[in-house]
Amino acid sequence: MDLAREHGLSTQAIRNYEDAGILPAAERTVHGYRTYTPLHAQALRAFLALVPGHGHQTATSIMQAVNRGAAEDALRLVDESHGQLLDDRLTLQAVEAALRDLAPVPQERGDTFIGPLARRLGIRPATLRKWENAGLVRPRRDPQTGYRVYSAADVRDVRLAHQLRRGGYLLEQIAPLIAQVRSAGGVAPLESTLRDWQARLSARGRAMLRGAADLDAYLCAREP
Repeated sequence: MDLAREHGLSTQAIRNYEDAGILPAAERTVHGYRTYTPLHAQALRAFLALVPGHGHQTATSIMQAVNRGAAEDALRLVDESHGQLLDDRLTLQAVEAALRDLAPVPQERGDTFIGPLARRLGIRPATLRKWENAGLVRPRRDPQTGYRVYSAADVRDVRLAHQLRRGGYLLEQIAPLIAQVRSAGGVAPLESTLRDWQARLSARGRAMLRGAADLDAYLCAREP
């Protein structure tokens, strides 16, 4: 099948794409064979171009919407995907800003307790306890008094959480970022991670542009 060979796919994959609504329904010959046209080739190119930027599931939903004649639904899905990319960019910016705010502060020395730490940051001790319950910080307990004892690393985590909360992020969004700081051994090793994150977002944005061009070509090809 020429359509399959052009993209290095199996004939079964093409049939599966048609059955899933990614390709428009093909006409059949008198012997029951499917007949694929240049329109099907354009649909396949559009789908394969959409996948890198939007993911397989969203790309499938976009093509299904176009093929059932609901172009506005398809465009809404594209918009939502772009909105998610923007949200991811804003998250990255918030993390970078929070880490920059941490950098100029001298290295913490010694341990501290919940009261002095709360006063230093201008928050309530109850807030620190809430962050502890959410897994954002893990102070040890003094074996004699049972008081929470915050190490230099704990203070770093608290300050990072404080910056992100001020940026409007929820505790469940902050927790994995704090965990990443811990696993990286601090803030400095995260620089390469942030660069990789930025590169992935840029690649996704470029892929969305390429996918948009092929999707537009397919929409034009479907117009009467």
